[in-house]
Amino acid sequence: MARLLLLVGCILHFTTAQQIGKIPEIHPKLQTWKCTKEAGCIPQETSVVLDALSHPLHEKGNSSVSCGSYNTGLNPTLCATQESCAENCVLEGADYAAHGVQTQGDSLVLHQYLEVDGTWSTVTPRVYLLDESGRDYNMFRLLNQEFSFDVNVSSLVCGMNGALYLAEMEESGGRGALNPAGAQYGTGYCDAQCSDDPWINGVANIAGKGSCCNEMDLWEANARATALTPHACNITGLYECTGNLCGNSGVCDESGCGFNPYALGDTQFYGYREVVDTTRVFTVVTQFITDDHTPQGSLTEIRRLYVQDGKVIQNAVVDFDGTEMDSITNEYCSESASYFTSMGGLKQVGKAIGRGMVLIFSIWNDSGAYMNWLDSGTSGPCNSTQGNPTIIEAKYPGTSVTFSNIRSGDIGSTYA
Repeated sequence: MARLLLLVGCILHFTTAQQIGKIPEIHPKLQTWKCTKEAGCIPQETSVVLDALSHPLHEKGNSSVSCGSYNTGLNPTLCATQESCAENCVLEGADYAAHGVQTQGDSLVLHQYLEVDGTWSTVTPRVYLLDESGRDYNMFRLLNQEFSFDVNVSSLVCGMNGALYLAEMEESGGRGALNPAGAQYGTGYCDAQCSDDPWINGVANIAGKGSCCNEMDLWEANARATALTPHACNITGLYECTGNLCGNSGVCDESGCGFNPYALGDTQFYGYREVVDTTRVFTVVTQFITDDHTPQGSLTEIRRLYVQDGKVIQNAVVDFDGTEMDSITNEYCSESASYFTSMGGLKQVGKAIGRGMVLIFSIWNDSGAYMNWLDSGTSGPCNSTQGNPTIIEAKYPGTSVTFSNIRSGDIGSTYA
């Protein structure tokens, strides 16, 4: 999926040449759970970290000079080389409240806009889950396992996307000689779009390469539509982009093999006062089934179910070329997403899930396509212009998403 982050970015210091900045990095705590059928669910004292592009990153000794930004790229004076960029630039701790991030207990709230002195501004936060040490990312290995969370999307209008997904990022965030801070400062992002950010793994992206990795979109949704989508890559790492093309070019599958109930014909399954009623909180459960029902097997099916008001709601059953389907399988993907299959399909995504993936939370809207691919036309009930960010900011500046009660573990152990 497309990612829109209009935030300032830079690289860290170079070995002992300088220190990380004076503003401390304090990670908001977010309790999660690890579950088994035998022992139940054990609390995990995890936390979240904002993406490095949300941290103040400036010239050493001069906080008024930026090392670059997402929009403008690298500062050519300070970042002529990877080494000079690391030596010249300082990474500071982030102000989480100022970026629309709030946590309390097991709940995480992300805001798209913030009001300061009567003026609304776009913040579009993206955060990652850290392990209990606070130093590295929490790695999820979900083969023959399930992942569940509660979500409130009631204020996510047409054109908004409150997303929760997995990406095969490095556990350390690419920590190294030119990036000593790593995951604890939110470095190391990658996805199936082969994002060509100014910094990759915390190192200046001088060559303008894309950072590619397998991606599992557990949840892309607003109150009107939702999609569950795996994306496969046949490489993980840096890719030499051709012009602006980094994705669907023999490396990663940008579109993925998605399951959107509305797009598949069940227009009354998900939405305001539908079977899954998005005016109220509900639980989302995703199960990763292997061919031999062990963590060592190959991924063959991704199942989805919901829980609301104490009732388990099975996924929408759709007629797909004369066959009833309610999950993502090899058969489903071979018929609906040939490029995904050519990139290795579920088997390839399953290998990444087995190796371990990082959990990511984000909220965003789309100034280019207005999120029409998710909720408009054949994909959802929204019209083609409702997703215009200008309209959203004017009419619904309080739009937000709340994720809570995040659990992973044995199939059948994370929900009641």
